[in-house]
Amino acid sequence: MTFGFASSAATSITASANSANRLARLLEPAEWAAAGIPLLRNPREVVGGLHARHRPAPATAVVAVLDHEERLAASASFSRRAVPSDGWEFRNALLAHLRRVIPHDLRRRTPVRTAVLLYCREGDERWTEEDGAWMWGLRDACTLHGLRCGAYITLTRGGWQVLGEGRGGRHPNSTSTPGRLADAGSDTDHVPLRTAGGSVDALRRTAAR
Repeated sequence: MTFGFASSAATSITASANSANRLARLLEPAEWAAAGIPLLRNPREVVGGLHARHRPAPATAVVAVLDHEERLAASASFSRRAVPSDGWEFRNALLAHLRRVIPHDLRRRTPVRTAVLLYCREGDERWTEEDGAWMWGLRDACTLHGLRCGAYITLTRGGWQVLGEGRGGRHPNSTSTPGRLADAGSDTDHVPLRTAGGSVDALRRTAAR
């Protein structure tokens, strides 16, 4: 009986510690706003281009790297694993996909390229702990890959929103039909684009390295 009680107590302590660690690996909206995240000049164009290219469904993350002129240099999409929201897990997933589509910039003294994250999810536009974990993961992945941490954008049934900025729109949304890349006003034709993940059509549009 004593051993059984001790084991249960240890399990409870471990579970509580894991939960506390997960909560520590997320960013509140105020922390995100105070981090000096660079503003997108044309968020509607960025969102429309990523939506047309990757066609994200709920629980799909699209990470994109923009050059200094806000042109798309690389992007990747992937489905979120069914695990508790944890910034450390999200960081690892983002970093793995960044490494597949674009070389790191760790040799530069100052980051030149910026990574942004578009996450398609259920619910409304209000911040959630899951959003906070993605924010933490994006910031940490950018540091480890030598990139500037850029905008975090949610895509829901109600539309899209750049969290921490108050900018958004009704289209595209998580249920809308993706438009054509040309209609999104994308500038991606001007740079060699590397893409991973997403639908079969998106993979067919992958540019040569």
